[in-house]
Amino acid sequence: MNFILFTNCNILDVVNEKICKGSILVEDGVIREVGDVKAPEGAETVDLKGAYVSPGLFNCHTHILMSGEPSISHNGDVESVINALENCRKLVSTGVTFIRDMGGSRFYDIQLRDMQKKGKICAPEMQVSGKNICMTGGHGWDGGRESDGPDDARKAAREQLKAGADWIKLMATGGVMTKGVEPGSPQLTEEEMRAAIQEAHKVNARTATHAQGTEGIKNALRAGIDSIEHGFYLDQWCLDYMKENNVWFVPTLSAMYWIKKNGVEAGIPEWAVKKVNGAFDAHKDSFLRAYKAGIRICLGTDAGTPFNFHDMTAYEMILMVEDGMTPWDAIKSGTINAAQLCQVEATHGTIEPGKTANLTVYAKDPVSDIHNVMDVCMTVIGGKIAYCK
Repeated sequence: MNFILFTNCNILDVVNEKICKGSILVEDGVIREVGDVKAPEGAETVDLKGAYVSPGLFNCHTHILMSGEPSISHNGDVESVINALENCRKLVSTGVTFIRDMGGSRFYDIQLRDMQKKGKICAPEMQVSGKNICMTGGHGWDGGRESDGPDDARKAAREQLKAGADWIKLMATGGVMTKGVEPGSPQLTEEEMRAAIQEAHKVNARTATHAQGTEGIKNALRAGIDSIEHGFYLDQWCLDYMKENNVWFVPTLSAMYWIKKNGVEAGIPEWAVKKVNGAFDAHKDSFLRAYKAGIRICLGTDAGTPFNFHDMTAYEMILMVEDGMTPWDAIKSGTINAAQLCQVEATHGTIEPGKTANLTVYAKDPVSDIHNVMDVCMTVIGGKIAYCK
């Protein structure tokens, strides 16, 4: 048995929204005791000197093969893999212990997930989606699986599941990152999405949709989608439906923020900046109304889009708080909520006995000042220290 005792901790209890002083005993990668704990004989002891320990941080919308370059261009095979390995390092060094990757290419995301499980790379735990499914010429066509009609959408979903995808990612609308399409325009139809969603649900896989415009969001909701990504234009019908049917919302505020902040002057294409400027205020409004309506919200950044780097995951919590969320709820969006979205809440998302020892350690209190989430001093994945400042 391999014991490690993290002592002198301020432990974030995200269930009860309180911070408790104590220690965390880990045995073979699993939390065994929390509180006033003594070190077993032979245990390694790590004194955290009053640092603040949170359940491991999730990023529920990443693009691990993309580097955040402003040009919005897809890389070749070798460069994509190099990007992915560097992005994994960045994620781990900034407290991220689990990601949900929302659309890779050439199934490299699936291979990376499998390598992480085997311990061959230092990376967060992963759930992945393979290729996004889009209409011919639709948003994400250059890296996705183009599909037309319900039968072809069903086949496309089966292809992703055969390759080993955990999620099926569907493109319900246009988006910012594809030239010539508009974020508000519907793309895959309700019938096409329903066929793909049925295939996923038959094998207990989950489904997510890039959905920015209202009509496309409604199509995805009626088709049975599990999570809405981005959601620029949520109307009251969407909010009511999501609340009633427990549909998750991953707003990815960071994606819009970094494009708007850097703009054309930094090399981002004018057509992308124009689309962001046109939808920016509506996106913030949709986020706040969804939060006030009690929609279940998870942290995801869309990391890999322009200037939206993988080492800036925690900044999403800052944006959430600036847009009206409480610090506790922002922290929950990247811990307990995210674990529930990914259906790993039995083993992840809180610091409790029996849970996997995934921990994010902040130098200062992130509740009293949410900006402290940017100061990570240690990351623990499966009971092993994966990063230490």
